[in-house]
Amino acid sequence: MITSASNPLIKQVRGLRHHKERRATGLCYVEGLRIVAEALHQGAVIEALLVSPELLISRFGIELVEEARAKGVLVVEVSEKVFKNIALKEGPQGLAAVAHQRWNPLNVVSGERGALWIALSEVADPGNLGTILRTGDAVGASGIILLNDTTDPYDPTAIRASMGAVFSQMLVRCTFEEFAVWRAKNHIPLIGTSDKADKEYRQVKYPEQLVLLMGSERHGLSEEQWRLCDVVVRIPMVGHCDSLNLAVATSIVLYEIFYQRRELNAER
Repeated sequence: MITSASNPLIKQVRGLRHHKERRATGLCYVEGLRIVAEALHQGAVIEALLVSPELLISRFGIELVEEARAKGVLVVEVSEKVFKNIALKEGPQGLAAVAHQRWNPLNVVSGERGALWIALSEVADPGNLGTILRTGDAVGASGIILLNDTTDPYDPTAIRASMGAVFSQMLVRCTFEEFAVWRAKNHIPLIGTSDKADKEYRQVKYPEQLVLLMGSERHGLSEEQWRLCDVVVRIPMVGHCDSLNLAVATSIVLYEIFYQRRELNAER
């Protein structure tokens, strides 16, 4: 059992709070029963499972550890004090993991029927990104295309907000220029959103395969991004606020796409 916070593994785990260390190692830190379970069940490569026997009292958690051991995952026991030293939230459950990040090339994005991708441009808030990942999983999206300087989906805040969907959704990172070249070759319908659009989001019939493009929290779509879209839609608002939270706006449009697809499938 590791009892010292100066242990090299524990130092590495603490370092994964920072983007520089995550980028250098290709690893991420995952904490909590549900999210560790999602990582394990979605086939994430687990470098090590960190367990505090004093804190892990959940039967589900104990069975999860045994499942991981049976799969050959390295299980490292740490003291309660050490676990609280690396924990990111109060009242830790005594289970965490160091997992490998999973990235995909842009060419995995296909135009097959039913394919739904979400492209995000320069999203700054990891909480927003995590929430969009979670909603994408809920509506059956294939994954997220992160454009330019969009924040890290393996930031602990993003992982927590995604409730593990970061491990079920495919992730692609590229520049907008690379995305535009790819789009020109593949001709997959691209739908954008903006409060300046003429059409409301429910006035559009969404194609059976598409990419939904969302702009940054502060600036929305750029002129160049708008021009690349086949259709740009808006979400009507009648209150005093002039905008919606990015994750909320993305969820509203995604669920309209989801309902239209469900109705279409019911008619077949």
